[in-house]
Amino acid sequence: MPIVKVLPIKKALTPLALAISLGAFGLGWLSQASAHGGHAEMVPLQSTLEAFGATVKWDDYAGVFVIAKDGAFVKVKPNNNVAQLNGKRFELDVPVVFKGQTAYMSKDFINEVFQSGLDKTFQVETRPHPLNPLTSEEIKAAVDVLKASGNYKPGMRFTEVTLHEPEKTQVWNFVYTGTPVAEPREANITILDGKHVIEGRVDLKARELLAWRPIEGAHGMVLLDDFTAVQGIVQNSPEYAQALAKRGIMDVSKVVATPLTVGYFDGKDGLTQDKRLLKIVSYLDVGDGNYWAHPIENLVAIADLEQTKILKVEDQGVIPVPMRQTPIDGRGRKAVSVKPLEIIEPEGKNYTITGNSIHWQNWDFHLRLDSRVGPILSTVTYNDKGTKRKIMYEGSLGGMIVPYGDPDVGWYFKAYLDSGEYGMGTLTSPIARGKDAPGNAVLLDATIADYTGAPMKIPHAIAIFERYAGPEYKHQEMGKTNVSAERRELVVRWISTVGNYDYIFDWVFQQNGTIGIDAGATGIEAVKGVKSSSMHDATAKEDTRYGTLLDHNIVGTTHQHIYNFRLDLDVDGEKNSLVEVDPVIATNDRSGPRTSTMQTTEKVIDTEQQAAQKFDPATIRLLTNFGKENKVGNPVSYQLIPYAGGTHPIAKGANFARSEWLYNRLSFMDKQLWVTRYSPEEKYPEGKYPNRSNKDTGLGQFTQDSQSIKDSDNVVWLTTGTTHVARAEEWPIMPTEWVHVLLKPWNFFDETPTLNLNSDIPSVDVHEMPKQNVTPESERKTAREL
Repeated sequence: MPIVKVLPIKKALTPLALAISLGAFGLGWLSQASAHGGHAEMVPLQSTLEAFGATVKWDDYAGVFVIAKDGAFVKVKPNNNVAQLNGKRFELDVPVVFKGQTAYMSKDFINEVFQSGLDKTFQVETRPHPLNPLTSEEIKAAVDVLKASGNYKPGMRFTEVTLHEPEKTQVWNFVYTGTPVAEPREANITILDGKHVIEGRVDLKARELLAWRPIEGAHGMVLLDDFTAVQGIVQNSPEYAQALAKRGIMDVSKVVATPLTVGYFDGKDGLTQDKRLLKIVSYLDVGDGNYWAHPIENLVAIADLEQTKILKVEDQGVIPVPMRQTPIDGRGRKAVSVKPLEIIEPEGKNYTITGNSIHWQNWDFHLRLDSRVGPILSTVTYNDKGTKRKIMYEGSLGGMIVPYGDPDVGWYFKAYLDSGEYGMGTLTSPIARGKDAPGNAVLLDATIADYTGAPMKIPHAIAIFERYAGPEYKHQEMGKTNVSAERRELVVRWISTVGNYDYIFDWVFQQNGTIGIDAGATGIEAVKGVKSSSMHDATAKEDTRYGTLLDHNIVGTTHQHIYNFRLDLDVDGEKNSLVEVDPVIATNDRSGPRTSTMQTTEKVIDTEQQAAQKFDPATIRLLTNFGKENKVGNPVSYQLIPYAGGTHPIAKGANFARSEWLYNRLSFMDKQLWVTRYSPEEKYPEGKYPNRSNKDTGLGQFTQDSQSIKDSDNVVWLTTGTTHVARAEEWPIMPTEWVHVLLKPWNFFDETPTLNLNSDIPSVDVHEMPKQNVTPESERKTAREL
C-alpha cells in the first residue's frame, strides 16, 4: 500500500524573501530545468503552493507530489514533464526538480496548472444572477452616493449595506429563461446615527439615493466597534475599578468585558428606552487562554454607548473568581496519535460553481452571505428527468434566541437574539480545512460591509463539500444479486462565533430530493462563579438551582438554543397549501377477525393563525401544490419536519412563564411551525429591529391579520432547538451538539428518484448465488486472515 508522508512545512516566503533565498543558492544547478529551450526561474514548491492555499503531500511509494486546491487534484512526478490533473494527463513546460531535500518548480507552475481549464469546478458566470451579493465596488458606490447626498454626517455607522432584492417573479423568470430583471441593481443601507436608526436605498446604476427614512423607536444592532468601546469604558471607570478591587483584582487590563444586550422589562430593571445601552459582564484573563472559565460574578456594569461611560454598577456581593487553570487547547495533555484519514476526489468535483450559483447532480441553487443571517440559498430547483422543478425560492436562518433561566443580577436579562442583535453573518468564523470541514471542501470567501461602510472580506466564509452518507437503499433477495446504492450528500457549511458559542450550520442536499438543515452548537458554555467546590458542600444545593456544577466553583447555567428557519418554499410553483395528515385508529367495518384498522385523515389549514402550532411528531405536515399531481394523481408536496436530536431535550417552547416580558417581544420560540403569506418585507421572525423591542414585530405581527394560506404563495417558518442542561463532558469546551430540520419530498416524484444510482446492476441477472447462503470454511479462514 502506498505510504504518503507530508514534507516538513516551511514558512511561506514573500517575493523578496524568495529572491534572496534563490540568490543564496545560485542558479547554476537549474540547468536541467528549462522552458522552450531557455532556463526557467524556479521557486520552492511546497512553501509557494501552501502560500497559494494548496495542500502538498509526498507519496513516497509512487514518488509523486499530490497537490490539492479547491477542485483541482494534481499528481506531479519529479523530473517528468507529464503530470495529471483530475485524472487527465497534461504536459508541464518545466518539470519539478529536487535540490537536496527541497523540491523546486517553475514560477509559472501555478498559472500553468490551476489555470489550465482542466478543472471544471469553477465556471465563469456569463449571465449575472440577480440575487448576487453586492461586490466590493457596489458597496463602495452605495456608500459614496449616500455621502454625496448631504444626508451623511461624520460618526454615522453602518449596520447594513446589502442587496435590495428584485421582484420575486422576475428572479424566477431569469432562472428559467435567462431574461434579466427589469429594475437596476439597488442597495439597502441601514445607518446608526448615535442611537437613531435610518434606512436608505440607492440606485447603483443611476448613482442616486432613492429613499432616506428614520425608523422611530428602533434600537440598532450591536456593532463590532461596540465590542471595543465597552472594553475602554470598563478600563476608564473608577467606580468599576473599586468594585474589582473588592475582589482582589487590581489590574484592570486583565479584565475582559463582554457587550450584552439588555432586553426589555417594562422599566422593572430601572432602564429607560431613550438610551443606547449595553450591560457588561466581565471575566478575568489568567493566561490560560480561556477567560470564560473565570467569571467575575455578581458584578454588572450598565454602559451608555453614546456617552461612552458607565451609568451604573450593580454589585450583589463578592463571589471569589474561579482561578483554576482551564485551557481548552489541550496544553499539558498527551496528544492522541491518529493515522491520516484522506478524503480525495482524484477526478475532480462532482459539482460546479458558476459565480454564486451551485450545480450538483440534479440540484441547482444560488448562494450568498448576508451580514445578519449568514448564508441565503435561493432559487433552489431539482431536475426531474429533464424538467427543472421549483422547490424553494429562498431559505435561510430567520433568527435565533438563547434565553437563560437564572434570575440573578448577572443573568436575568440574558436572552440573546444572536442574528437580530449582533449580526451573525458579520461574526462569521473562517473555516479551517481538515478540522472545521473535510479536506476535500472548497472554501469560499465572502464580502460584506463593515460598520464604516467599507467592504470587508471574510476568508473561507463558507465550505462546500460532497460526502458519503451511508447506503441510499439496499435489498438482498435470497439467491439474487445484491441491490444497493451509495448515498452522497452535498453540504454547504457556515460557522458563526457569537461570544462564547460557535454555531455551525449545514445545508445538506440529498440526491433523492431531501434538504436537511443541521444546526450545531459548540464553543464554551457561559458559566457562573459559585462558592461550591463539590456537590457535597453545604452551598451546593442553592448554587445549582439554575444549573449544573461542572468544575470547582463553576456552574453551567441552564438555558436554551432556539433556531427559526425562514423557508420560502415554492413546491412546483407558488400556489401551495398547508396540509395535515393524521394516522388514526378506525373501526373495522369489513369482515375478518380484526376489530380495528389504521387509516389517515387529511385536513387543509385555512389561515396563518391556524398554521402556527406546536409540533406533534405524530402528525404529517405537508406543503402541497394541489395544482400539480404525480403520475397516479396524488398532489405533489414537501414534508415539513422540525425536530431535534442529540443529548439535550427538545425545546418545545421557551421555558418561561407567560407573564415574562419575553413573550411580549417574541412569538417564534414557542411554536415549531408557522406559515405566512409571502411578503418581501417579512424577513425575520423576531422583527427587523428586536434590540430592546417592547413588542413583537415579527411572526406575531405577521400573522395578526390571519390571511388565508390556501393555494397561495407561502413562507414556512420552522423552529427547532434544545433545552441545554449542562453536563461535565461539555466543560471546558463543548463537543458539537446538533439539532435538525428536514424538508422531504412527499409524492413529489413518480417513483424512487435515485434508481439511476444503481448503475452497476446488469439488466439481466445471470449471476445466481448458492441456494445455501453459507461461506465455505476455507473462505471464512481467508476472510479472518485478511
